[in-house]
Amino acid sequence: MKFFRSRVRRTQPSPVIRAAELHQAGRYAEAEAQARAVARSRPDARGELLVALTLVTVATGAQGRHAEAVTAYDEALSFCRESFGPDHLQTLKLRSDRAQQLASLGRYAESETETEEIVRATADATDEDTRLVAAAATNGLAYALNAQGHHVRAEALARDALTRMTETHRVRLVLQLALARSLNGQARHGEALAEATTAGELHRALTEGRPGPEAGAVDLAAGTALLGLGRVAEARARADAGHAACLAAFGPDHHRTQEARELQARFDPA
Repeated sequence: MKFFRSRVRRTQPSPVIRAAELHQAGRYAEAEAQARAVARSRPDARGELLVALTLVTVATGAQGRHAEAVTAYDEALSFCRESFGPDHLQTLKLRSDRAQQLASLGRYAESETETEEIVRATADATDEDTRLVAAAATNGLAYALNAQGHHVRAEALARDALTRMTETHRVRLVLQLALARSLNGQARHGEALAEATTAGELHRALTEGRPGPEAGAVDLAAGTALLGLGRVAEARARADAGHAACLAAFGPDHHRTQEARELQARFDPA
């Protein structure tokens, strides 16, 4: 988001820059440690402190410590509301990201309620940053709906959000995956595989070979679709690849790593 980018540029050189670079490189434990050190130092610039607090949240969640991430989001939100107000764009973004951590903990109804509120609050957005927050919240809402079996509504939301996006961005990727998930949930596995294939192409374009925050997600969507189509050997290969990618990127406790294990268990039920 521009809010972060502008603050970071103005505070160079700063340890928060290093924390951001570590996170971008997928070195989440180091990024978390660096960001926590910055937050403890309580820099004079409010923007720099907010960046540090936010990096703590995302780095903690990326390591699969979702309950701790929610607590970290609460701290960041408290500071953001006090410093910038409850309706500030960054406050809405933090709420959206926190809702996805709730979903990672299986608290889907809470996540649904929170993301619905953010979608409504950003419905008439015209500027790029607010539209991205709206799309990200829509993705979170679709995830929560899919998890609760409301696949038709999740599909409609994902399709509508995708039609509104003109730029290539990570949010487009996650919406594409949300669409694939909703189609798999409806047993429309051929369509889901096509969407997963499109998501894979977008993922490669965005990450340039690096795992990125969506590591393993495309393999899991494709593997689920292939299994539904009866292409078991291909499905198993994608499931194994997805699990390996998640384990390498996030560790064993991350919700996507657990999802990968659940998919693998469908091949070898106890």
